[in-house]
Parts: sequence; C-alpha cells; structure tokens
Amino acid sequence: MHQSMKMKKVLRSLFQIAVFHVLLKPKAGLGSSHDYGDALSKAIIFFEGQRSGFLPEDQRVSWRGKSGLSDGWNYNTDLTGGYYDAGDNVKFGFPMAFTTTMLAWSVLEFGDVMPPNELRNALVAIRWATDYLLKTVSQPNRIFVQVGDPNSDHECWERPEDMDTARTTYAVDAPNAASDVAGETAAALAAASMAFRSSDPGYSETLRRNAITAFQFADNYRGAYSDNDNVKYNACPYYCDFDGYQDELLWGAAWLRRATQDDNFLNYIQTNGKTLGADDNINEFGWDNKHAGLNVLVSKEVIEGNMYSLESYKSSAESFICTLIPESPSSHIEYTPGGLVYRPGGSNLQHATSIAFLELVYANYLTHASQAINCGNVYVSAQTLRQHAKRQVDYILGDNPMGLSYMVGYSNYYPQRIHHRGSSLPSIKDHPQFIACKEGSIYYNSTNPNPNVLVGAIVGGPDENDDYVDDRVDFRKSEPTTYINAPFVGVLAYFAANPNFS
Repeated sequence: MHQSMKMKKVLRSLFQIAVFHVLLKPKAGLGSSHDYGDALSKAIIFFEGQRSGFLPEDQRVSWRGKSGLSDGWNYNTDLTGGYYDAGDNVKFGFPMAFTTTMLAWSVLEFGDVMPPNELRNALVAIRWATDYLLKTVSQPNRIFVQVGDPNSDHECWERPEDMDTARTTYAVDAPNAASDVAGETAAALAAASMAFRSSDPGYSETLRRNAITAFQFADNYRGAYSDNDNVKYNACPYYCDFDGYQDELLWGAAWLRRATQDDNFLNYIQTNGKTLGADDNINEFGWDNKHAGLNVLVSKEVIEGNMYSLESYKSSAESFICTLIPESPSSHIEYTPGGLVYRPGGSNLQHATSIAFLELVYANYLTHASQAINCGNVYVSAQTLRQHAKRQVDYILGDNPMGLSYMVGYSNYYPQRIHHRGSSLPSIKDHPQFIACKEGSIYYNSTNPNPNVLVGAIVGGPDENDDYVDDRVDFRKSEPTTYINAPFVGVLAYFAANPNFS
C-alpha cells in the first residue's frame, strides 16, 4: 500500500512536470515590462479570499461564503472575523498580527503613491484584521492567540464554509506570558492607528489605545506564548515562537514610539536594546523574527530625525542590507541560479517579498536624507536597493527560468493546483451540499486545476534550483500565506507608481 501511494505521487509529479513543459515554455529574452498596478490590485484582493466570519455585500472573491461563525464559543465571546493564515482554516494570531503590521506599514510608506481605490482596498484589508485583533485584547489581562484546532483541521480537506472540526479558542491569561503575540499585536494596532489617522480619527484612537494595553501585557508578563501548556501543542510546530519573544517587545515599542511620539517608548528601545538582543540575529525578518525590520524601522529616526542615541539600530540595519548585495564583502545570502533570494525551510517567497520591502523602505529613507551606505569598499545607493528589490519582484511575476508567475491570476501562466482548501474544493455557491472532512480527499489528490482561482495568492515558490512542480500536495512550495502577500502590497505600490524605474 505504501509503495502504491509512493508510485502515485511519483506519477503525479511526472504528470505535472510534463504539463508544465508543454504549457510553460520559458519566454526568450525575459525582462518584460510588468503591469505592477494589476499585480497590486490582485495582491490586495487575495485577502478577501482569506476572510473568516460574515462576508460583506461588496465581497469580491465571490466563490467564498461565511465561515467560523461560532468562533469564541468556548469562552462565550465573539471572535468572528480575521483571516485564515494560509491554505487551512485556522486563525493563528501570531502571523495574523504580523500580516496586519506589514499591510499597515505598506500603506504608511507607499500609500501616498497608491491609486485611491487601491488605498481604500488596502485599508479595508487592514481593518478586517484589526477589527479581529481588537477582539483578541478586549478582556483585561487576557489575549486570545488562536482559534481552531490545527491538528483536527489538518486531518480534513474541507471548505471553511463546511468546517465541523473543533473551533477551540486558545487564550493566555496573566500572569502567564504571551509577549510575542501581544507585542506583535501592539505593533499591528499601532501601525494601523497611523494608517487610519486621516480617514477615521476615532478608529485610529481606539487602535492606539489598545496597542498600548497590548504592549503593557507583553512587557509585564514576559515569555513566549507557545511555552504555555494550553497552547504549545496546538501552536506548535506551525507557529511556535522559535526565535524568542524579546524582538517583539522592541518591535511593539518601536511602533508605539512612531505612532505616539511618546518619549517613554523612545527610552524603552534605547535602554532595552542590548538586554533584549537588538544586536542578535539581525539578518532575519518574518512572522517569527523581527530584527531586520525593527532595525530598518528605528533607523528612520536616526536618518531623518538625527536621533543618534539609536545609532546602533541603524548600524545593524546597514549590516543587514550589506549581506543582501552580492558585490558586498559581507554578502552571505543565498540566491537561486535565476536570482531569487533563497532560504531553506519552505514558503521561501516570504523572504523575497519582505526583503524587497525593507530595501524599498530603506531606499526611501536614504533618498530623503541624500545618503548612501558603504558596504566595505562597495557604495550602495538608494537606486541600488531599488534595483535589487525590482529583480525579486520581476522574478515573482514571471521573469524566471520557469517563465511562471508565482502570483495566481497574474499573466497567462501561474500555478493551477495551489495547496488551499477553499480554492481546490467546489465553491459553496456551485455545490451547496455539505462536503465532509474526508470527502474532500478526492479533490486534494486530484491532478485537475483548482476550480476556484484565488486571485493574487503568492505561493511558497520554487526550490533552490528555480524548479517548481505544480503539485497541491507539496505545501512548502504550493501554499499561499497572508504574510507573503502583505509586504508585497507596499512593494508593488512603489513600482506601480514608478514603472520605468531601472
């Protein structure tokens, strides 16, 4: 039986490769001009496909329906809404908060160059998350960190609209600690408070106030959320805090400093930088490790505000940037033969989108102050950073050895069999009959394209050799996530406004 299943998988992979070689002939002379505005629009629409809860009348991903309507039941509280993080039906608070921070940062840095309708859509995407995050911190000395039992969820291949798996709510109560999730939630609410400041001052103030409360919880009760016995076997191994909670304390404080201009938060990041490890792991950035993003964020005050007491953050930011530049003496990041940033571990495009984002943000800071970076004997200008970021963007959109767009729905050639329950099962609109947990397996194992196109979804991406097999089963490559897309919104906004940048 085991050999038979193995042979099926081999045959399926061979079939997918054959299909790709027939359909996806790499185009000669890549270096095409891309429609970044179209890609931006689609990157934002994707979030509507990830929505949980009651869906509004203006829902644009029409094959989705309402779901998770009892979320919060075991605490007798309303935890509807928010986003499913990827291709399953669980709401993980840690990556959702990070996604929200990155969407808000995208708007703060690049919202002024977004087309007005896309700025509105981006704010709607942020608010869908912040409305939920506000619920997670609505009770004193408690934070809700997750909804949905991932172990039972992952046993099923089931539409979110049909979910009959355990919708367990996981909370952390003081004096137990959740500094990572609470710190990231504080960052998300603080960043979003600035994004809404002009369009909805009342909502902005609510976000700011709750950000401070979330940060106080994070700082007063220090530790990782996934160390709590009631959480660890359900958060792990999916979204364990592998890198420690200290970076989220600095990250949350840095965002609150920017949002409030309160010197207490400035003092916090000045005095706690060393003790909380601001100089550690400075070359990482993602849902678990905030160091590179923290250093870039704080550098703004040094470069534009001459706040030299924060110089160590700027030095760390520039050390990180020098590792990205292949000509730099300190370069050590890995690239595929086709030029894509590559880090092992799956969902690799999260690194490409977040690094490109940080490069563009730092380039803006350098431009504003007419500065550049010295990486040993190599002079790195804002233009160098933008060119490097553009190579990552163009690779994702199709300028790669496969000739494939890794964004679903962009161009004529993109992954058809993404690892995503709602996309791969018949829509509730076309097939209203219930599809039970194991009944979905035939769709999971099918070699047919997904019936519902999850427009704008960016998959995990190719391997270290630029190879990609369009296989739903290979979730490390074929599963989209919210935190791949979130920084890409800002990146695409920049290039949509500057399409002829070279």
